[in-house]
Amino acid sequence: MIVSLENNQEKIEIPGELEELLTKAMNIVARNSKLSDNTEVDITIVTDEEIHVLNRDYRGVDRPTDVLSFALDEGEEEPEILGSEAEHLLGDVIISAERAAAQAEEFGHGLKREIVYLAVHGLLHLLGYDHMVEEDKVVMRAREEATLRELDLSEEFFGG
Repeated sequence: MIVSLENNQEKIEIPGELEELLTKAMNIVARNSKLSDNTEVDITIVTDEEIHVLNRDYRGVDRPTDVLSFALDEGEEEPEILGSEAEHLLGDVIISAERAAAQAEEFGHGLKREIVYLAVHGLLHLLGYDHMVEEDKVVMRAREEATLRELDLSEEFFGG
């Protein structure tokens, strides 16, 4: 999987090794979902203010949130290119650094773990997972925890 990470904020210091950890996490989800190596996801870390505007404008919810996912190909088939496999951009995952830092402190498991969790959560949304009803929430949480377990970042390692 091709992972692009952009830090568009300066309020919260983002650990340097986070990009490698995010790439590993996204590749675990990609492998378990049988995605092509040329599948791409863009992860952008923003301020509460920026995610608040996106949440208001795109979801009609007038407050900041921790993570938003924007699928670029909802239901469309991948284009075929003869002779090579084209990159397939699934979409964007937008993470609030401030929300991630607050939640990391609240849950006692650190900023790296929280941002990786939010990125996995966002990617699963791009793949069609949801948590609006309990049955779907159980399936999505199991996928999240299985991914984090492979990185030694699941709740079991933090007393969750």
